[in-house]
Amino acid sequence: MRHVISALVQNVPGVLSHISGMLASRGYNIDSLAVGETEDRQLSRMTYVVVGDEKVREQVLKQLRKIVTVVRAEDLTDKNHVERDLMLIKVEALPGARSKVLEMVNIFRAQVVDVSDTSMMIEVSGKEAKLEGFVDTMRPFGIIELVRSGIIAMPRGE
Repeated sequence: MRHVISALVQNVPGVLSHISGMLASRGYNIDSLAVGETEDRQLSRMTYVVVGDEKVREQVLKQLRKIVTVVRAEDLTDKNHVERDLMLIKVEALPGARSKVLEMVNIFRAQVVDVSDTSMMIEVSGKEAKLEGFVDTMRPFGIIELVRSGIIAMPRGE
């Protein structure tokens, strides 16, 4: 099972490598990782996606909570939450194919952020499945380059 784990951590040097190293040393693979400062400049939020059973989830949370720089860690998977991923994708877009690429951009509610004579760079955000669908749609045109931010997540308001 896929688990979305959110950790509020002290914003200090080395915290990312410490936590990632701890998870890797225990054999947990990180499918996605995103880190960013919060409304409090002294804290950062780390969002991890790990795959495993209930035991894996419990162990990851247990290990995170042992780390001094971790203020709070929670699994958002079963909670009502919003998650998003951001992707920049550069695709071949020769003059004859541009209208078809733009049609897909509109269907996926994406945005063209750069254009050259032979390519387009497109920004897409949303759930992981939406981004995967967009990648599949762009493959026939020719993907030149792709980068993703990793999943960020937050519980919904009460």
